[in-house]
Amino acid sequence: MPLASQQFESKDVKVQLLLTGGYQYTVYLKSDSPLLHSLLRKIVARAYKQDSDLENLFQIPINEGHSVLCFPSEHLIGVVTEPPIFIQQSENIQLQNNYIEASDYIHIDNFLTPEEHKRLLKYVLEKESDFLPSNTSTNDINYRQSLVLYSFPEFSELILKKIQAMIPDIISKLNIPSFSISQIESQLTAHNHGNYYKVHNDNGSPDTATRELTYVYYFYQEPKSFSGGELLIYDSKIENNIYVNTETFKTVEPRNNSIVFFLSRYLHEVLPVNCPSQAFKDSRFTINGWVRR
Repeated sequence: MPLASQQFESKDVKVQLLLTGGYQYTVYLKSDSPLLHSLLRKIVARAYKQDSDLENLFQIPINEGHSVLCFPSEHLIGVVTEPPIFIQQSENIQLQNNYIEASDYIHIDNFLTPEEHKRLLKYVLEKESDFLPSNTSTNDINYRQSLVLYSFPEFSELILKKIQAMIPDIISKLNIPSFSISQIESQLTAHNHGNYYKVHNDNGSPDTATRELTYVYYFYQEPKSFSGGELLIYDSKIENNIYVNTETFKTVEPRNNSIVFFLSRYLHEVLPVNCPSQAFKDSRFTINGWVRR
């Protein structure tokens, strides 16, 4: 992948490496250094999900060669160069503007034991007064409607331990590169009559960029007293170098006591819920959250 540079002579370049976990390192490389090219190629490959043929480990001398900085290639999330060096996209990457990436997900039944499920429902109904109206980062009141409980320590630890134990298998089944987990977030949500969440993704802002996996655990009282509330996970395509949703999607039914996992970058939405009684106890409940690298 050639560099789109007007400079043909070799020059020193200040390179700031941005790694997962908020780590930053500054090194100095020549503008024609193969190592610099590899770093830049890695960033492009991550953007287009084409990193199978790149280096698995970077080893960069620092401190005038007295030390070496080693890190797995999947931990590289950004490169800042001074003076600026731009990457000329190769033809095969530009052709991907016509490529549609099918969404994928894992849906697992019987996530909690019957006794755990019963205790969770009882707990939620007792906490009805603690639920708050949901919001979005843009504070758009017409984009998402539901009630949220952000703190539920009596059950969050149980849920997160179960999820953490499942992650290696989920990563394998979704066929994505393994990553180190820095955090698993969770919130408890209630969708009642007319509630919904319009099309969005879960890692599209700087403070959410490290979210790799989204999970949604569904639970509710039987017999079921609502309809709707399906999760739509859209297929993706590259349009003007940006991932956007297509008109095709997968539909996930909110089965009681089941959990679904999918990539946080996938665009998805929650269809409106129809709950004739409008009673809180008849809501479509979820524990949902994100696994961060």
